Amino acid sequence: MIENKYGPYVTPVLIGLLIIGAFFLGSLWTKVQFLEKNGSTSLAAAAPAAPQGNQPQAPAPGQKYSVDVGHFPIKGKGDAKVTIVAFEDFRCPFCEKTFTNTEPQIFKDYVDTGKVKFAYRHYQFLGAPSVVAGNAAECANEQKKFWEYHDYLYKNQPSESDTSMYTTDRMTEIAGQLGLDVSQFKSCLSSTKYQKNVDQDFADGQKVGVSGTPTFYINGIQLVGAQPYSAFKTIIDQELSK
Repeated sequence: MIENKYGPYVTPVLIGLLIIGAFFLGSLWTKVQFLEKNGSTSLAAAAPAAPQGNQPQAPAPGQKYSVDVGHFPIKGKGDAKVTIVAFEDFRCPFCEKTFTNTEPQIFKDYVDTGKVKFAYRHYQFLGAPSVVAGNAAECANEQKKFWEYHDYLYKNQPSESDTSMYTTDRMTEIAGQLGLDVSQFKSCLSSTKYQKNVDQDFADGQKVGVSGTPTFYINGIQLVGAQPYSAFKTIIDQELSK
């Protein structure tokens, strides 16, 4: 037994806590490096890991999930053979990267030609500002301007540390720039009347193994992160050939 003026066992306890703390920090840094390398923003990078039993299991090769397209308008033909469902956070930099660098080619080659339809679903997990953005998109959808608002949020996405854009007043200004009724929009956003939709999409995403953004389901096949166009093309062509 080691004693000092604070009582018995204090030094061993402190040593134990330091060891545990060092292990935790090393583990978290490893996770962040892995996620950044693989082009996705994940819950694991933002918070301590949940117990192992609660973690989504990695999909087996070729595994398909049953994923609904959600409630937002779909881009593309309704009877397209391939469906892409995207779970995204409007503040996620990897989502913006995919929107800017990859999706235009997918739309040109597959959506605009009637082969693929594309759906967006919420996974607003990067704090309160993301939730505000999600609700704002819902209010834009109420006035049939979802995709215009969606595109604006990605084209004008600030750094992840800058949350000044994600306020009711600023979101309403953007709505006015896009031709929406600002009074109706502000009332809608202030009421958070569509928070249930934001929450439901998040819950549905978790059920099918989403743990970060962006996560795509191509005819139910999971593709995670800001993947290159070729990764999408491989799965799409495979599904079109069936």
